[in-house]
Amino acid sequence: MKHLYHRGSNPDAPVLLLLHGTGGTERDLLPLAQMISPSSSVLSVRGNVLENGMPRFFRRLAEGIFDIEDLVFRTKELSEFLDNAAEEYGFDRNNVVAVGYSNGANIAGSLLFHYKDALKGAILHHPMVPLRGLELPDMTGLPVFIGAGDNDPICAPGETRELEQLLSGAGALVETHWERFGHQLTGTEAAAAAEWFKKTF
Repeated sequence: MKHLYHRGSNPDAPVLLLLHGTGGTERDLLPLAQMISPSSSVLSVRGNVLENGMPRFFRRLAEGIFDIEDLVFRTKELSEFLDNAAEEYGFDRNNVVAVGYSNGANIAGSLLFHYKDALKGAILHHPMVPLRGLELPDMTGLPVFIGAGDNDPICAPGETRELEQLLSGAGALVETHWERFGHQLTGTEAAAAAEWFKKTF
């Protein structure tokens, strides 16, 4: 997978796995990583799927309707990529926190839904429920931050609350930050995520 890796100044700090939104690149969330944990190493990945020339992490059939078969395949692909990257760059595979926005938050959520201990924690900006009807792995004590808009036209508040319930039901410790700026990732939401990260890790 096309990516970049920046080694941080603190080898013990969680590695930040950056996952962009539709049409983004591996450079999009670098300023956000700097804000959240300036001393962390950063692994930023570009989605392998193109939709009208725009990179994504998995295919969708329409707005808000995921191609589940592709989602499952791409989630496995990302999981294996993380295993290989940990070996290649010499970081602790069990010390990775995902930071995803929109489509990137959805694939991060899918990692949590499919693989026990896939991540040490996750910051999900405007995620949807990746898929339903799956028995979730044990996430006891796993910290998750969700940034949501109570007027988000792409990800309705009910969707956010359902995701909260699913993650909490599997044992995750979920904190949700609500704003009124639609699907936008704002500076105040990013600051709330950074504050959460600081107190959590």
